[in-house]
Amino acid sequence: MNIVTIDAGTTNTRSSLWQDGRLVAKVQVETGVRDTAINGNNHALKQAVRDTIQGALAKAGVDPAEVSLALASGMITSALGLLEVPHLAAPAGLDELAQGMVKVAMPEVFAQPLWLIPGVRNHAEPVGLHNFEAMDMMRGEETEVIGLLARLRVEGRALLIMPGSHTKLVSVDERHRIAGCATTIAGELLQAITQHTLIAQTLESDFAHALAPQLLLAGAAAAQKTGLARACFSVRTLGQFTSTERNERANFLLGAVLSGDLLALKNSSAIQMRPDTPIVITGKTMLREALALLIQENGFFYGKRVVVSDEQQADMAGFGALAIARARGLLPTHTIQTTETL
Repeated sequence: MNIVTIDAGTTNTRSSLWQDGRLVAKVQVETGVRDTAINGNNHALKQAVRDTIQGALAKAGVDPAEVSLALASGMITSALGLLEVPHLAAPAGLDELAQGMVKVAMPEVFAQPLWLIPGVRNHAEPVGLHNFEAMDMMRGEETEVIGLLARLRVEGRALLIMPGSHTKLVSVDERHRIAGCATTIAGELLQAITQHTLIAQTLESDFAHALAPQLLLAGAAAAQKTGLARACFSVRTLGQFTSTERNERANFLLGAVLSGDLLALKNSSAIQMRPDTPIVITGKTMLREALALLIQENGFFYGKRVVVSDEQQADMAGFGALAIARARGLLPTHTIQTTETL
């Protein structure tokens, strides 16, 4: 059975071809809903979806007529995507996402209808100055969460930390439903500071490539004590008056920026976090290791921590989309690939 999954974000669109639950081909292009915002129309996004599907099928030697199902998630379901699908209100899990899927015909994109998976928003409305911090939303991460819960066989509640351009902190309740999320722009902030501020020169406009624990923790402590802006300037001070290496200074900045994620983790009213909550950390290797160390040294968290491997999180959006489609009855039931139990 040939199934296409499409994951469209702010800056990238990727399409994957799955055969009987196994990934056989994937194509990605640097086009996303940002292009819709810039151009004032979604023509580029439609072209990206069309091209990536065709590319994945061509790689595998599969004719479009042989595709049984096409699933899409991410910002493709936003107002800047192909068709806006309203967020589901939390709590929302596998069954709610499955029932919330929307089938739409878009022959200009693909001959087969697309099944769109909705995003999830926190249940806090109407929103005002008294409760705005409790509101948040996601499009795409909900599908990855479902995939991770299945692969890791998570038991009971948990908190998923998903760093990237944005960091998503996602609460999962005892019934494996998304209970709420909180978002920071840590990744975007790190890039902007590293490449477009006074300290770009001392960092050579590049990020940390290897963990330097002492400097990472020092950066986090500095931001907690005197604020992020002061900690950022201290990177320049380290470059001019100490013998620290570039990677060490980049670690200092990384710690300073990520310390804000820890504050959100501890204090945000958008998520349900207790010190004993099991934590699952995903993302790129450097971010996973940095966050794991900061959490370990923080002293507030004492629940179980699982740092997800590259293999465990590979192609998670597509894997989660298949699980949601299966719950909708669009796919036959079969054993889901799993790893350890949390």
